[in-house]
Amino acid sequence: MIQGVLAGLVALLLLVPAPALATDLQLELRRIDATGVGDPIGSLSLRDTPGGLEIQPALAGLPPGEHGFHLHALGSCEPGMGEAGPVAGLGAGGHWDPDGSGHHDGPNGNGHRGDLSRLIVAADGRAHEAVRAPRLQVSDLAAKALIVHAGGDTYTDTPPLGGGGARIACAVVPA
Repeated sequence: MIQGVLAGLVALLLLVPAPALATDLQLELRRIDATGVGDPIGSLSLRDTPGGLEIQPALAGLPPGEHGFHLHALGSCEPGMGEAGPVAGLGAGGHWDPDGSGHHDGPNGNGHRGDLSRLIVAADGRAHEAVRAPRLQVSDLAAKALIVHAGGDTYTDTPPLGGGGARIACAVVPA
């Protein structure tokens, strides 16, 4: 009899759907400079897709053109002290590199997994074009920061870290 009850409970549990994993995330992107974190400039919608992470920006007020865009290792947008003084967003640490590759190779390469596709900003300062990261999932982003750099990205180590330059915007991903 007990076996029959247990079998019935197991069958019932198999019919109850498992809770869905959270695969969507909304973040606020803020301006940053050497003095700290500033005003919001829009949002990032992140979701898992069969092709990896997709980031849908809804941003305004950025300089037009291509911008380096990276997942950084630490969940902070605060400035830090560099060799020459305060540096915007240094609290985010370096590009996320859990595999210890030690190099910058773009979103499809074998370098930092924090290397994302370039963020494209239109002439009016708005960014709406999706960014894809085939080697990432939403769950990889917990307690890290997404950083937009002032310049483009060569997806190489020349110039260092792809040449994106100064950190100009940041979003912290909650733990």
